[in-house]
Amino acid sequence: MTIPTYESTSRTRAAGGLSLHFHEAGPDAPDAPVLIMLHGGGPGASGWSNFGPNLPHFARHLRTLLVDQPCYGRSDKRAPERDYFSHSAGAVVALMDELGIERAHFIGNSLGGGTATRLALDHPDRVAKLLLMGPGGISLNLFCADPTEGLKRLFEFSSAPEPTRAQMRAFLTCLVHDPALVTDALVEERYAQAMDPETRLGNARMGAAFARWPEAAMLWREAHRISCPVLLTWGREDRVNPVDGAFLALKTIPDARLHVFPHCGHWAQTEAADEFNRLATDFFLH
Repeated sequence: MTIPTYESTSRTRAAGGLSLHFHEAGPDAPDAPVLIMLHGGGPGASGWSNFGPNLPHFARHLRTLLVDQPCYGRSDKRAPERDYFSHSAGAVVALMDELGIERAHFIGNSLGGGTATRLALDHPDRVAKLLLMGPGGISLNLFCADPTEGLKRLFEFSSAPEPTRAQMRAFLTCLVHDPALVTDALVEERYAQAMDPETRLGNARMGAAFARWPEAAMLWREAHRISCPVLLTWGREDRVNPVDGAFLALKTIPDARLHVFPHCGHWAQTEAADEFNRLATDFFLH
């Protein structure tokens, strides 16, 4: 299989009144199972920035889509007219309809975990299996104070009139256990993406939706209704959504299991890439 690149996998489709950008790669077989991967939030985030390096692995086994959620990447940045998780989940379902995808597996990281959870709650027939990575909404911190260190750094960057590269580095460093992963090149790449005027507008509109409908983000109150198999994954050293947040979801989701990666922060797909890829593939295909 040809190694998927940003350009060769880039797609844009109209779905649910929005223009959604995504990357798509996978086996030639028309009956290949589908995997939809939903990225986390934060300045400069997108489907490719979150999961691009993982795409070659998953595309060998599954028809894989990396979706830029609304307000992110190259997707529409229209102001949500309802809570963000419902807004994004509705857009993803509309994209599935547009592409003729009846049912899919999902990976949701952080913000994308909240979207994937909302989708599983509202459209259970569209979700085969659900893998959540340090997800938002579904976790509830038992021992760590809110806001967490990672969220504080995120708020500092997002609320600054002129965010700095130092603030970007501080935020990215909170996402990983090994600070050496936060290279100058990564900081520069994410900073350039984050400072794009359209990106800043999307980030502000996403944040405003959470402020307007705060209770809708408390997905842990509905976790008992998730009917599909769920794999909760966490980095033991996660400083954005700490691992103690997993326990309520593990207790209340009927068919849940938990895997914790040691020496790993919020980006398990990067810091524990090989283990994460194997674990996810085994979960989806068996």
